[in-house]
Amino acid sequence: MNINKNKSNRYMPLLMAVSVVVGIIIGSFYANHFGGNRLNIINSGSNRLNNLLHIIDDQYVDKVDIDSLVDKAIPTILSELDPHSVYINAKDAQKVEDDLKGSFSGIGIEFTIRQDTIRVQNVIKNGPAERAGLLAGDKIVSIEGKPFVGKIVTNEEAMHRLKGQKDTKVKIGVLRYGSRQQKYFTVTRGEIPQKSISAAYMLNDATGYIRIKSFGENTYPEMLIALAKLSQNNFKDLVIDLRDNGGGYLTSAVQIANEFLPQNKLIVYTQGRKSPRKDYTSDGHGSYQSIPLVVLINENTASAAEILAGAMQDNDRATIIGRRSFGKGLVQQQLQFPDGSLIRLTIARYYTPSGRCIQKPYVEGSNESYAQDLLSRYQHGEYFSQDSIKHTGPAYHTGIGRIVYGGGGITPDIFVPEDTTNITSYYKEAMLSGLILQFAYTYTDDNRLKLNNFKEMMEMSDYLVKQNTVEKFASYANDHGLHRRNLMIKKSHNLLERFINSRIIYNMLDEEAWMQYVNLDDPDVNRALMVLKANAAFPKKPMRKPLRKAKKR
Repeated sequence: MNINKNKSNRYMPLLMAVSVVVGIIIGSFYANHFGGNRLNIINSGSNRLNNLLHIIDDQYVDKVDIDSLVDKAIPTILSELDPHSVYINAKDAQKVEDDLKGSFSGIGIEFTIRQDTIRVQNVIKNGPAERAGLLAGDKIVSIEGKPFVGKIVTNEEAMHRLKGQKDTKVKIGVLRYGSRQQKYFTVTRGEIPQKSISAAYMLNDATGYIRIKSFGENTYPEMLIALAKLSQNNFKDLVIDLRDNGGGYLTSAVQIANEFLPQNKLIVYTQGRKSPRKDYTSDGHGSYQSIPLVVLINENTASAAEILAGAMQDNDRATIIGRRSFGKGLVQQQLQFPDGSLIRLTIARYYTPSGRCIQKPYVEGSNESYAQDLLSRYQHGEYFSQDSIKHTGPAYHTGIGRIVYGGGGITPDIFVPEDTTNITSYYKEAMLSGLILQFAYTYTDDNRLKLNNFKEMMEMSDYLVKQNTVEKFASYANDHGLHRRNLMIKKSHNLLERFINSRIIYNMLDEEAWMQYVNLDDPDVNRALMVLKANAAFPKKPMRKPLRKAKKR
């Protein structure tokens, strides 16, 4: 016992020394890996996020895809700023760029997916697919020798396989109407234009009509071509349709506004905390400075489209007709990351010539109410009554003294309510279910040989009226889960016929023919024609109320 005790006493100093060394090593490890990082995170300011991601990558219990984590984190950060500062991952960035660039590289078809199969809806004229021999109505069933049918067929996957670099080839197998044998076509991909002006035609002998869908790189030259086309028909006044135009490039809107304004008229100006005020003014070289003009807007008219409408309104250059526009008055700068992803960061606000910012109110970090704004307007009755419009900003004055409002979009000079008179629950369900689109495509496909005989919109429209497409749709819909409701069908007959026939015309002709058809009885277009006929397109100076003389006593 004593021997063992002596041995223990002899080794005690050594054990204590070892323990101290081990303690120092462990303490240093934890200090470096946890204490030091913690101090870094607290003291490094803007580097905290980088440090956090480094710690997660280095020490988290499971393997983490840091890139995926960043893709989820950045939108959350930007959402704390405003509703329009956004992050676009590399996967989606190219599509966004194509939309604004005005072209992409592909085969040149419009398609729909039905029963897990790509159906060619339209073939772009003079495009690669047309040159290779593809026709509207073809069913694409194989790509590069491999079957492409079934659940694998999604819009995203189809775009991925059909798009590609210019001058590359893709082998496509199709089934054509009346044939059971698969036909093969080798298509050489090319630049496919995406037009931002979808229609330019004469509404009557005097009035031209131009519909601008968006503002991209090529919108201004497209506009000049459209105006030249109308000039050949000696148009004397003009309707510019900006309804459902979500905006795009500021420069394109400014260039178009310049065509209609005399020299030294302010079109728009931008200003931000780090962005000094920048004015955009007309140069006086516009070719259409005196033509009577009407601009159509609605609740989906936004951004650059509001710039154009606001410039025309504040300069008393045109009459604005429709419903209050969206209200986007924030300017984004696009910044690209090395991986191809990008952010659009709000750097300024834009102001119309009268000085109003038309950005509707928002709460930083809370986008829910902002996203629901259009629904709130509908529920509040704004789409049906001008008196229901809520002006959240101060009043401003145009050049001749008319009152306009900021803080919530462009309010039209002439309000046209949405017509819901003949809308029924049957019509709503037919619209929302997609059954009308499905029927229109099926009808088009089954009757393509007959419909090919009609090259003009009115000829095809007259033919379709005689075919009683509403009755055919009602039977089709009944077989596909939407039970026939005869009284409702009768009440909504004109709406159903208009929608069904418009889609068939779109499938067989083009977007301009479709616009010509839907504009035949469009209330906004009809009101524009009334204004132009009355020579009332140029706004009048408001009458001043006479001062009352004081009564003598």
